[in-house]
This record gives sequence, C-alpha cells and structure tokens, in this order.
Amino acid sequence: MLDRRQFAATAFAVAGLALQSRVARAGMMALDPGYGPLQSDPAGLIDLPPGFSYKVVSELGQAMDDGHRVPDRADGMGCFRLDGGRIALVRNHELQPKHLATGPFAAGTPAPAEAFDRIGDAALPGGTTTLLLDPDTLTVEKQYLSLVGTIRNCAGGVTPWNSWLSCEENVDGPSEGVGRDHGWVFDVPADADGLAPAEPLKAMGRFNHEAAAIDPRTGIVYMTEDRDDSLFYRFLPDDPGSLRKGGRLQVLAFHDKWLRDSRNWAGQKMAAGSWHFARWIDLDNPESPADDLRARGAKKGAAVFARGEGIHWGRDELYFTCTSGGRAQQGQIMRYRPSRHEGKDREQREPGRLQLFLESTDPAHYSYGDNLTVAPNGHLFVCEDQYTPTVTNHLRGVTPFGEVYPFAFIRIQTEPAGVCFAPDGRTMFLNLYSPAKTIAIRGPF
Repeated sequence: MLDRRQFAATAFAVAGLALQSRVARAGMMALDPGYGPLQSDPAGLIDLPPGFSYKVVSELGQAMDDGHRVPDRADGMGCFRLDGGRIALVRNHELQPKHLATGPFAAGTPAPAEAFDRIGDAALPGGTTTLLLDPDTLTVEKQYLSLVGTIRNCAGGVTPWNSWLSCEENVDGPSEGVGRDHGWVFDVPADADGLAPAEPLKAMGRFNHEAAAIDPRTGIVYMTEDRDDSLFYRFLPDDPGSLRKGGRLQVLAFHDKWLRDSRNWAGQKMAAGSWHFARWIDLDNPESPADDLRARGAKKGAAVFARGEGIHWGRDELYFTCTSGGRAQQGQIMRYRPSRHEGKDREQREPGRLQLFLESTDPAHYSYGDNLTVAPNGHLFVCEDQYTPTVTNHLRGVTPFGEVYPFAFIRIQTEPAGVCFAPDGRTMFLNLYSPAKTIAIRGPF
C-alpha cells in the first residue's frame, strides 16, 4: 500500500480522505479516483479505460520524409502548437553507438554535416525526430530527423519559446571511442524544418541528464539526473529565453542540514507528505570533464535523490520522479514550489519548498515511475519502467491528493515513455519504447 500520511499534505486532501473513510464505514464503495476498469485491447497493445481509444501515428522503420527511417527506443517527447493550426511532436531516441542498426540511417549512409558526433563516417544514432500532425485527424503530414549525432537522448522538456530541450543520459568522451564529450542539453526548435544545429548548452552542466522543466514566469530551468546518488539542479540563465548566453548552475540542499538523503533506503529520513525549505548551492566548472558535479555538490551539502527522472511544470509548482526511491525502492514523486523570489537575493528570506509527495511500498500500485506529465485537470500521468524479467508496466494516474490509479496497461514487453498532451488537452501522446511506436489517445479526459 502507499503511505497514506502523504495525503495530509493539504487540508483539502485530508477532507477528501475523511469523506472516503466515512463512505467505507457506511459499507459503501469508495469512488474510483480514475477513469474506470481497464478494457482488454483486442490488438494486444495497450489496455485503456472505457470510452478511450488509441491510434498508432508512427512506428519503427517507417520511411520518413527526409529519406531516413523512424529510429527505435522512443523516449521523452513534447507537443507544440505551430502556425497554421498544426501541432508538432519532438521525440527523443535513446540510442547509443552500438545501436546503429536501429538508428535512422541505412548502412553506409555518411553522416550529415549537422551531426554533433560520429564514429568514422557514421553519425551517432541518438537524437530527435519531429512529427507534424493535423490536430483533428491526427494524420502525420511530415516526419523527419531534427537532431542527430548524440547519445542516449532520454528525456527533456518543453520551453516557453516552443522548442524541446533534448538531454543526453550519457557522459562518454574520446576515451570511450567517440569523437567528443557527451552529457549535454540541446535546444531543438519545434518548427525546425529538418536538422537543427547540434549546439550543446554547456553552461547547463555535463552530467547524466534525464529531464528538464522551465518555470515560464522566471525562465529558470530545473533538471534531474539519473544516478543512484543524483542531485536536483537548477540553471539561472543570464538572459531568460536565451540559454546559449550562459548562466549559473546550482544544486538543491535543505535548510535542515541533518537532511541530506531523500532516498529513504535505510529508514524514513524524509517523511511522506513533509515539506522542507530549500537552499541552492553554486557549482563551478559546469563542463565537468571528470563527471564529478554530483560528488562536488554532495560535498557542499546538496541533497541526494534516488535516480531523478521525469520532471514537469504544473500550474505554480513542478513534480519529478525518483525511480528507485523509498524504503521498498519502488519509487517516489517529489514536488517543488519555488519561492516568490526564486533565484533572487530575497529568496533566502522566503525560500522555496520541496515535498515528498508520494512514496510507494507496493509495486502493484506504483512501481519505478519514470517520465511524467501534468494533465490539464491537474492529475499526474506517470510512465512505469520496471526492471524485472517480465514487466507489468502501466501508465499511472495520480490525483492531487496522491491517490494512484491505473490509466493504461502496456500489453507488450516494453515501457511507456514520453507522455504529453496536445496544447488543447484533447489528445494524449505516448511512446512505446521498443519496438518504437508513438500513439495518440483520445477519450473523456
């Protein structure tokens, strides 16, 4: 079961639980916080609640409009509104040098000039593809490669200037047989008509990047790191909206200096539902040739997290997953509320706060949450990514009270990823990692 103390995070949540308790005592069935029981998919791909349906809009090996093919390992993804009423999906592909055969190029294809890195004449296969769709019919009007030559583009985040921050979950360099250092964030415009310049945003740090979220009010970028001893980062841009102009990289620590480890692996150091005031520590040398940002940050007092992964901005706060956090190591969700003076001198007198919003102790309810998004109704949708020999991955819904429910069950042996909503909220898009498929889901959201 989930730790029900977390539901006491707000008075409204407590009231909701009290109502459920009264219903249970009366012998009545408590209301389902989700959309109803999942219905078996005759095609054997994904089970959804009543009234919902899906359409496969793109899949591995399809010919794209630039002459290349849809790559495998579809991961993080963002959706954007374009001029003329169309929408764009920018989709990561978590490919490594060993995956050239399932990348976008046929054997022997020379690397395009825009490729960030290559081995011999071949571009490294990681990067992004972009799909242009009609928002009503969901017809793909065009799909093409928009970033290439990178490694393990895992997740990322949308920007207020209509681009996708694609993040490398890899810190290989020339000593590992590639041509350049990796571990960067790349800014891919949603309306780029072809390959975007592969320019790494080095001031945002070189580490095992996972995802990014931007506060649209301040332009501050928050980033997660997929390591067992990961940190939680923020980037204060010198010029909000122009990340290439540089800025300051910082890591989160707690004002309660006794609290340094949020993972709860050795006991409940961080109580579910509890809020803690944050402070931020500057990091120098963000290009980190030794891949030591997390070690240097922890030495200065930064808080440690259990594999920070998906992150998404809500109305006035953000959520991020810690995939293996908690005493049962089944996963946590953190919630961060910035200060009214975030990134300014007055922040010290009125700091932001971080909460352990959810911690699972039962894999049947929530297990290894990875990518996530905030739905228009305020619910979270979290992609599970289990590491058992046979996976039972779900797309989980989480209410503002912290109640968890199954929204979808993945019938094939892969993970859901890249969950996001169209700008009008009518359509959810979701990737099935491998063999790669991108699906569009509609129903009574």
